[in-house]
Amino acid sequence: MRKTAAALVGSVALGIGFIGCPGIATANDTLAQAAADPSAWAMNGRTYDNTRFSPLNQITAGNVGKLRLAYAFQLGSLRSNESTPLVIGDTLYVSTSWGPKYVYALDAVTGAQKWKYEPEIPDDVLEFACCDVNNRGVTYADGKIFVGRLDGYLVALDAKTGKELWSAQVVDYKQGSVITSPPLVAKNLVITGFGGGEYGARGSLQAYDINTGKQVWKTWTVPGPGEPGNETWKGDSWQHGGGAAWLVGSYDPHTNTVFWGTSNPGPWNAAVRSTGTSDYGKLTNLYTASTLALDADTGQIKWHLQTTPEDAWDYDGVNELVLADLTIGGHKVPAMLKADRNGFFYVTNRETGKLISAQPYVPQNWAQGIDLASTRPIENPDKRPRMDHKVTDVCPNLIGGKNWQPMSFNPQTGFVYIPSNNVCMDWAVSEVNYRRGVFYLGAEFPTHGGPGGYLGEIMAWNPVTQKKEWGVKEDLPFNGGTMTTAGGLVFYGNLHGFFKALDAKTGAELWKMQLGSGIGAAPISYAVNGKQYIAVVVGRTVSLAAFLGEIGNRMVAASPEGGALFVFTQ
Repeated sequence: MRKTAAALVGSVALGIGFIGCPGIATANDTLAQAAADPSAWAMNGRTYDNTRFSPLNQITAGNVGKLRLAYAFQLGSLRSNESTPLVIGDTLYVSTSWGPKYVYALDAVTGAQKWKYEPEIPDDVLEFACCDVNNRGVTYADGKIFVGRLDGYLVALDAKTGKELWSAQVVDYKQGSVITSPPLVAKNLVITGFGGGEYGARGSLQAYDINTGKQVWKTWTVPGPGEPGNETWKGDSWQHGGGAAWLVGSYDPHTNTVFWGTSNPGPWNAAVRSTGTSDYGKLTNLYTASTLALDADTGQIKWHLQTTPEDAWDYDGVNELVLADLTIGGHKVPAMLKADRNGFFYVTNRETGKLISAQPYVPQNWAQGIDLASTRPIENPDKRPRMDHKVTDVCPNLIGGKNWQPMSFNPQTGFVYIPSNNVCMDWAVSEVNYRRGVFYLGAEFPTHGGPGGYLGEIMAWNPVTQKKEWGVKEDLPFNGGTMTTAGGLVFYGNLHGFFKALDAKTGAELWKMQLGSGIGAAPISYAVNGKQYIAVVVGRTVSLAAFLGEIGNRMVAASPEGGALFVFTQ
């Protein structure tokens, strides 16, 4: 298969040359070898760098119009299906949003079921999952499939049979902490976070031995007494400080560094956790709404970049980190790219943590810009809510300029493809008291559309010039993640259920098909026996409707229920 697959691959230098290369001492060998196969989709972001770029080029801008359905597989769940499938060899692994069936192994060519994993998940997890029950995918390494469950367990399965090999309790879900995103494998460790920022959970990242499930290290993302940064919390508010690492991580094998984003601080009412000064630009609530760089072996924090100090708008900081080598000012830079929910696109040196540039990529007005020297936003004080100060027309709103739906990076065009949102809000804080397992918010946030008459946009963003190259407007926000290929294409879906292929250079729509349900997940591409396939999971993804008022009602109306995997080929 490797010989036939080679014909599908364009002569392209990947964003990071070491990603997926066998023999890297600090990478997991079996995972690195799987990722080096251009036919595979071995990790959530395809490789450690999270670019979601496929080097396959059999399907191109010239022939994508010939795409046809190869097969469809019903997932058995009508909730928020957000999974990115994996393909190793001729087997496709896909998770569902909600039991009893949790993980399927399928023949990647025919869709025939090889095995299924059906754990007993307690029904009451529904009370503790913000926002909605879902699972964004599984992880592969050493002949095992790893999945984080809604009941707070990390599980290892035999990749050939689906047999459960070990399980480890990461967190008590009844505090409001479920696991919805796939773990990250680095060497012999399986690393995961969990949710709970809206419930007042104290976030952490944890690493487990890949063979035994024994915990190796645990790093709190909100520092306790005696730890650096604890002084940025008022009293004992750190105990319920949020900072949950609930999305996906990235890994740089050359420096043995794991990168992860952290969520909003808890509660949303900053007065509960404020250290008392009126100089809001200097308040931090470490390490919430941040990017953390950690030593993969020990979990020690090497450096951090806090994008929204003392977050008062639920801007979070969990969005995925894309690693790419960029030429900036005539010099090659080991960069890390992040489209933050706060509306700014950040380019950072991933080895030093130095902020290179940060510019707004969506309409925003809460900050005048980002001070590169201090890395802090230059806030508009009229847009920071306080107990005695209700703010209006804050952009973006709490779902952010981009939510969890992943972006992709194409090293051929140099563009990042962002599923962005254009939604604003009013914000008023209120009194709040912590109760275990109950929303810990302290704010009201009426929502309305942003400027321009559209609510979403798929855009090509140049991370070097920090400018938009093209954009495709969508009438709704919260559209699907993107995937880009060496065939010059960008694939994504929207909440109306349309799955689309765009020209990666121009944004021209080249193909689309109605799949019958809203699409929030990101597609993948893989090849078996020399034939390229495109796959995407569909299913209702509008669980934020209750938060978004009239906009949420429009999202519900546009997104019928129905979870399935669709696979296309020519």
